[in-house]
Amino acid sequence: MNMKCPCGNEQDFKSCCELIHRDISKAETAEKLMRARYAAFAVGNIDFLYDTFHPTTRRLQHKKEIESWAKQNKWMQLEILNSTRSSVEFKAHYLDQNLDAQVHHEKSKFKQIQHIWYYVGMLIN
Repeated sequence: MNMKCPCGNEQDFKSCCELIHRDISKAETAEKLMRARYAAFAVGNIDFLYDTFHPTTRRLQHKKEIESWAKQNKWMQLEILNSTRSSVEFKAHYLDQNLDAQVHHEKSKFKQIQHIWYYVGMLIN
């Protein structure tokens, strides 16, 4: 049986975010990349998370820290609040190590390089 995609779309993972995990160019919008990144946290695809950081910020990331954050939490639901061409505001609902419900609320900035979207970081208001 196919797993429903963690990103919240009504499709199964194989025909939704897994396609983007295999080929980042399939993320045609910032929101699609955001959804695929959330799904990567849920399924533990650390390489995808690392590789989708914008090249200017990637060197500041540490795979072990990303992996720790991804695996110590149980990812429950992604809620997209607002999406523009280059930003996505979302709430990621998860259970922490103590199984307490948590919400990570972020407005993310994305940039395209040669038709491929990358996560830059949080937008500061």
